[in-house]
Amino acid sequence: MRKKDCFYLGKIAKKFSFKGEVLIYLDTDEPELYENLESVFVDFDGQLVPFFINEASLHKSDFLRVKFDECDSEEDADRIIGSEIYLPLTMLPKLEGNKFYYHEITDFEVIDTNEGPIGKLKRVNDSNYQPLFEIDLDGTEILVPMIDELIHKVDRENKKLYLNVPVGLLDIYLGR
Repeated sequence: MRKKDCFYLGKIAKKFSFKGEVLIYLDTDEPELYENLESVFVDFDGQLVPFFINEASLHKSDFLRVKFDECDSEEDADRIIGSEIYLPLTMLPKLEGNKFYYHEITDFEVIDTNEGPIGKLKRVNDSNYQPLFEIDLDGTEILVPMIDELIHKVDRENKKLYLNVPVGLLDIYLGR
């Protein structure tokens, strides 16, 4: 399995017992969706390795308590602590309307409701406090805050993202 075909689910945070159980921090708003997994992919130096789950249960609100097959001791658990966990993109719940996964809208044509087409969406940059749409318009990078009020429509069928870009923002990037 390749990482580009997967999504990040979380990270193995710490040991839970002396019998090899671990706690996985789940980076999701709906941890209950992942309570009955049969397996996950664990990232070892950029390689995704399948790990099969013997038992799993939710622990507190954001953790999944897991007993992996072949992980029977504290030493076994120590080897995987800090590793990232991935699942295939096909396991993501389908979103509708104006809700979307960041990877899903990459390369969509971006259309401002007032100005018309403004470029292609390169990616959503969520490394800052405020996520940003990174839009490419013929080599010019346009950054638009990813705020619900600015998202007019997500047209998955035609790969188009309609935004209500604040008045004057495009002028800053286009030198108008």
